[in-house]
Amino acid sequence: MTSSELFQKIQQKQSFLCVGLDSDLAKLPGHLKSCEDPVFEFNKQIIDATHQYTVAYKPNIAFYESRGVEGWLSLQKTLDYLRKVDPELFVIADAKRGDIGNTSSMYAKAFFETMDFDAITVAPYMGVDSVGPFLEYKGKWVIMLALTSNKGADDFQFLRDPNSGDRLFERVLRKGMEWGSKDTLMFVAGATRAEMLADLRKIVPEYFLLVPGVGAQGGSLQEVAKYGMNEQCGLLVNSSRGIIFADKSENFANVAAAKAKEIKNEMTVLLNEKGIV
Repeated sequence: MTSSELFQKIQQKQSFLCVGLDSDLAKLPGHLKSCEDPVFEFNKQIIDATHQYTVAYKPNIAFYESRGVEGWLSLQKTLDYLRKVDPELFVIADAKRGDIGNTSSMYAKAFFETMDFDAITVAPYMGVDSVGPFLEYKGKWVIMLALTSNKGADDFQFLRDPNSGDRLFERVLRKGMEWGSKDTLMFVAGATRAEMLADLRKIVPEYFLLVPGVGAQGGSLQEVAKYGMNEQCGLLVNSSRGIIFADKSENFANVAAAKAKEIKNEMTVLLNEKGIV
């Protein structure tokens, strides 16, 4: 999928919503616990309820690999189901891999060949060796961590280069542009630092940004759009807990659908204001 094709999907659905499948077994509605695969059943119902409002899904790999073989099976079944529901959905492995050499190549093979994800999140702090192997796959995307919204981001991401004056996250953006194009590379930028998106846009005006943190983490969708949206939207805004764990009763899927629709409708308004739809 190219950036133009992703933009067309955004126009078609009038949405730039990504639903995070952070499917924590301990948080699932109680009535699902007796299912053969509670996590997959939960994901299946969430997908059925929300896919008409979304362009992307983002399973957080930690919630699957923490369960060993059973978790990997739940993940594969979830990915297969997403492909069945809508082959054009953009599916992100939120894996945050960041190793080098053969290890990085094997991670790329795992997520792009064995499991056929469209994209993977990658930590770039060991340099091009951490990113390059993923960029070798045609039609696949690397989503590099750039400016995250966690408290610890201040430890490193705002450090300035004494020569160029660039902050570290700005250096990451500039280096990323040397490695990948707007059709192969996105950047992660947290919604709780929405005003900082303007600084990112000065460096990467045409690249897509994956923006987590809207909803339960307190990020503002309107602020994200104000500072981060470009002429082709250029945003995938993720909501996880605010949608999938909005309700824990047997009605959880309907509540998730209502939450996703609410966000999608807000996005439609923002896209209209920008003249995109």
